[in-house]
Amino acid sequence: MGTTPPTALLICEHCDTVYRRRALVRGDVALCVRCDAELERHHALSVNAMLALILTAFIVFVQANMWPIVTLGLSGQHNSTTLWGMIIAMWREQAQVISVLVAFTLFFFPLGKMLTLGWLLWFARRGRRAPGFVRLMVALHHFGPWTMSEVFVLGALVAIVKAHTYFDVVADPGIYAYAALTLLITIFAGVDLRQLWDEPLESPA
Repeated sequence: MGTTPPTALLICEHCDTVYRRRALVRGDVALCVRCDAELERHHALSVNAMLALILTAFIVFVQANMWPIVTLGLSGQHNSTTLWGMIIAMWREQAQVISVLVAFTLFFFPLGKMLTLGWLLWFARRGRRAPGFVRLMVALHHFGPWTMSEVFVLGALVAIVKAHTYFDVVADPGIYAYAALTLLITIFAGVDLRQLWDEPLESPA
């Protein structure tokens, strides 16, 4: 008897039910009949499109960290700050724990996720499996909950509205860059990265 290749099977991550994979068209979502969990959805983005999206997000990320976020004015004096200026100010004001959390959730984790994805997709578009593929895919799974750019943007907008009562507040380009980055992250959040396991790659992990 012949054996079914692993790529022709789907296993539910929640109840371990095994299914035979079928081709999906745009808008299709495969659900587990046993626990109703999502098994797979149609992927509208190719590897090249995902790589272009990551490169765009990286450019916006650099701009968001270079440009000032907000300018505060009081009695004719104005002061603007970048993300790292805010982090350093919190550190100096004895809020080290918060400054470290902000640095990791708004800079290091998003940067690590983008660099890791870029590395994996660069090799995937060339028909190869990136060095350290398995470990990097596991790392991406853990990076996900710690990228909180959208929380920062919402918090910053609320703070700007409240601060406007006491200061002259001007939203600088950095906050708009973070808003664009949030949009890109939201788009990418809808992409099932598990499809990278199914790419026809040459070298083993």
